[in-house]
Amino acid sequence: MSDFEISLLVSAAVFVSAMSAMILYPKLPTHHRTNETRDIVRLGIGMISVLTSLVLGLLIASAKGTFDTTDQDMRAYAADFILLDQTLRDYGPEADGVRKMLLTYIDDAVHKLWPDKAADRREDFENPKVASLLDHSMQAILTLKPTSENEVWLRQRALDIAARLIRTRWALVVNQRGTISPIEFGIVVAWIMVIFASFGLNAPRNAIVVSAFFVCSLSIGAAVFLIRELDSPFDGMIMISPGAMQNAVAHLNR
Repeated sequence: MSDFEISLLVSAAVFVSAMSAMILYPKLPTHHRTNETRDIVRLGIGMISVLTSLVLGLLIASAKGTFDTTDQDMRAYAADFILLDQTLRDYGPEADGVRKMLLTYIDDAVHKLWPDKAADRREDFENPKVASLLDHSMQAILTLKPTSENEVWLRQRALDIAARLIRTRWALVVNQRGTISPIEFGIVVAWIMVIFASFGLNAPRNAIVVSAFFVCSLSIGAAVFLIRELDSPFDGMIMISPGAMQNAVAHLNR
């Protein structure tokens, strides 16, 4: 189920809970509709509202943190590709084979993560066939045989950058699936449904109230959509920008 479908489902659930309470409340026995009962319900819902606000804020902060961290890692990833290519270029023609492998890897990764055509299927960041090129590139650097102190330094620098690239790649692989558990979403949505049901208990039955519940439900669904999109940086409508990696491809093609 897509994030958009889940957000619509959440909106519908919240709206139905409010409308159900508004419709069923007049049918409750009189002793369940006293002012004392309403006051106790308000106190309980007030506590749940505070908890919901705190947890919802934490979810948004966590999702935004995941998105920002992944974006920063991707920019560092692209910068390291440019730096490694420049280092190998300084090493000399002996490293041209490694540079070609790097270009093949990054070009393929960009086209698989950000397809040029909307109809093309986006693939996971961790594609074994593509990822092996990066590992082979490091092995190829190890086979270089420096003949001067300058080449020894450049080879060691290239190895350090390649190791950093592999570490960053695995960090990106780990973050591509998000960090927020569906159980957390379920609990928060359940709390919101309870809160809206309490609103429906005291709400007058007219078109303005129904419209307000509808708009509020859509807003809750939009918040859920935003959280889920930010928590999956490589999926959906809100994705990491390909600009940094495309710039790296352009640099390696020079």
